[in-house]
Amino acid sequence: MHRAAFGDDPLLDTMLDAGGEYAWRTRGEEHMWTPDAIAKLQHSARAGKFETYKEYAQIINDQSKRHMTLRGLFEFKVDPSKAIPVDEVESAAEIVKRFATGAMSLGSISTEAHTTLAVAMNRIGGKSNTGEGGEDPARYRNELKGIRSPTAPRSAT
Repeated sequence: MHRAAFGDDPLLDTMLDAGGEYAWRTRGEEHMWTPDAIAKLQHSARAGKFETYKEYAQIINDQSKRHMTLRGLFEFKVDPSKAIPVDEVESAAEIVKRFATGAMSLGSISTEAHTTLAVAMNRIGGKSNTGEGGEDPARYRNELKGIRSPTAPRSAT
């Protein structure tokens, strides 16, 4: 710290480094969301350019260079002879039954978010924990904006 404050870095000749860990800085801590990554994401979305999106995805997905995530620290050794046959792999429909949302009270997040999470879990067969706030009673009657539970009987109309 002393060296940074009193060193001979020309950038710090007239001022101290702002420091901090949250805002991206040229000489600061590494961040996954770099200005280049954000620019590529915005440009790809605004211009509808898939090539630019692939450049953005490469920056985010290839963490092996900057070691920002655990996956960036691993190298996988793949041996095709030890692959599991596809017919022995559990189906996605069975796997999602073990998905669950955390206990989020109806008042802790928006009604729309709470409803969307509950409906999503119902549709995939997962579990939705409503928290201590309970459920909106209309959800039991399938009255929420025409949202029908996949297990509810279809009406004749």
